[in-house]
Amino acid sequence: MTGPLPRQRRPWILIGLPIILCAAALALPLSATAGERSVKEAEKIEALIAAVEHQTDAAFIRNNQAYDSTVAAEFLRRKWRAQTFRVGSAEDFIEKVGSFSSTSGRPYLIRFRDGREIACSVFLRAELARLQRTPK
Repeated sequence: MTGPLPRQRRPWILIGLPIILCAAALALPLSATAGERSVKEAEKIEALIAAVEHQTDAAFIRNNQAYDSTVAAEFLRRKWRAQTFRVGSAEDFIEKVGSFSSTSGRPYLIRFRDGREIACSVFLRAELARLQRTPK
């Protein structure tokens, strides 16, 4: 059936479209809030990477190879940039970027000068908890 819609249906289209547009306009502040959240999460992620970078008395172990903290931080930044589409939060960063090698599947470790080793994920989660406790 081609041609115009029957008369009784036209008012619903005219009423429905403004309702949809109003609903979309009301949703805009929510997306701004999500954007603000992503900025805060990016700041947390950068703070986590900086915490690794400041571990000058420790080595970052990736695929059984030791790296200094500066190299480790730059590696984590590059990996984060390459996988930003997968990382929506600091916790995502820890789970998907900062915990294990995507090549070998081996966990990243932090080896301290005294020989003690901890999983990088444990270190990053402890640092994230510290950041979240710190008043702004």
